[in-house]
This record gives sequence, structure tokens and C-alpha cells, in this order.
Amino acid sequence: MAVKKSDLYSSLWALCDELRGGIDASQYKDYVLFMLFIKYVSDKYGDSDDLEPPITIPKGASFNDMAALTGNPNIGDLINTQVIQRLVDANEMLARTDFPDFNDPNKLGEGNDRVDRLGRLISIFSSPDLNFAKNRADHDDILGDAYEYLMRHFATESEIRLTLIHCKYASNGKVSGQIANFYEVCGQAQKSIVVKHEGLPKLATSLRKRHEKWAKQGASRVLKGDLKKLSYFVEKSRKAKLSFGVVIVQPSVSDATYTPAMAKLLANTELFLKRTTEAKFRFIGS
Repeated sequence: MAVKKSDLYSSLWALCDELRGGIDASQYKDYVLFMLFIKYVSDKYGDSDDLEPPITIPKGASFNDMAALTGNPNIGDLINTQVIQRLVDANEMLARTDFPDFNDPNKLGEGNDRVDRLGRLISIFSSPDLNFAKNRADHDDILGDAYEYLMRHFATESEIRLTLIHCKYASNGKVSGQIANFYEVCGQAQKSIVVKHEGLPKLATSLRKRHEKWAKQGASRVLKGDLKKLSYFVEKSRKAKLSFGVVIVQPSVSDATYTPAMAKLLANTELFLKRTTEAKFRFIGS
């Protein structure tokens, strides 16, 4: 039975992403893409009868040979020396720098953690559905399509999206759609560009202080996640691209109450945000 490529790739991504843990996507992708590469060339050319196959798979350097290393305490070093290096030596178009270091403790962990992570990553690509020799997907070029699918997701994971939401629709406790509220909330939105320029670490410090203040009163400003997750994004922001967005929410404004003055003020705010931070801007009314 043919396997839908979309189902195959989404399943592949979900498993790889779950295993990634705290490894930065920009680094982790190199390991996943190598697994995809070695699986493909092994399936396609490992037992090839071609006199001149596009790539030579030397003895001991196939995906199955790598899979046989699962559980070996030296699996990282053996992948480097017995699989990758042999592939490079047998194929002039390949270079050692094309592939990652599978024995890097900073990216893959130490000892048993690295052995377990690499074993599980290999098992993901050992799925019978991922059989490039038979090409069991609905269409051809499964390698190219799988590569593009994974790269799109890794690109998304290498970016942090920060969205600030501003809302003010009450003056002195009274709900209204007065233009004064618009001036205030648009002013807040424009001032928020400082968050983009100062970076996530300073914002995180401010959020922690507010959280600690609320915690003393038995409340929390965190609706989803925790401070540990916040620390993860702060650390990630040192290398990842920060995508900035601003949303203004005014529940008291509807089509019936929306005025040209409001439209002009929102347009100026959007233009200012785009020019200063390339922010994506949205307005939400009732």
C-alpha cells in the first residue's frame, strides 16, 4: 500500500523533533539530514548493479552498518570513523566537513545520553515506510521532498516569534471606544519597539520580576509554560532570529463604531512599527 508523503514526512518530523530536546534546531538539523542522506544512498545504491553508481557505499559504511552500532558505548566515534570517513574516502565529491561530528558532547550529550539519543534517531529512520529502494511514496523524488519538508520545519524552529498584545478599552473603569483609548494603546504599541531592540534577555528579566511580585500574592502571570521554558527561549535567542509582532485589541470597537480617525491612527502605528522593527501588525476589534 502506498504511503502518503505528507503523512510520512510529518511523522518523521514529529519523531525527530521530540527527540531533539534542548538541542538548537540549527545544529540538530545536520544530524537529521545526515540520517536522511545515508538512508537514501544505502537503500538506492548499497546493492546497486550499476557499473558507475552516483555514489559508492563501501563495506561497513551503509545505514544498516550504522544501525548495527546501536547501543555501542562508542557509537558516536564509530559513526565518524567507520561510516562517514569511509564514505568520504570512497567518494571524491564528499568532504568530511559536509557532515556533523557524531561524537560531540556539547550537542549530543555525554555517555549514555549520547548513546541513547543516537540509537533512537537511527531507529526513526529504520521505519519500513522509509524505504527509498522501493520508493513507496505516492510520487517520485522522495529524498528531495523529504529534505525540503524537514528544512522548512527546521527554519521555523530556528526563529523565535515574539508577539506583544496591547489592549485598552476602559477609561476610569468605564468601557468605551473613545479615541483617547486608541491614542494610549497605540502609544504603548509604538513604545514596545524597545523590546525588539533590547532583546529577549531584558524582557525575560522584567517578566520574572513581575511573576515574583504576583507569586507573593498567590497568583501567577504565566498562563502557559514556566520560567524554565522562558530561560530556554532566552538562551536560544542568542543565536536564533527574533521575529517581532504587535497586536492591538479593542473589544469596544466594531464596524459600527470604527471611525476614520481610528483608521488613520492605526495606519500610522503600523507604518512606524514596520519601519523601526519590521514588525507584523494586527488589529482585532469585536
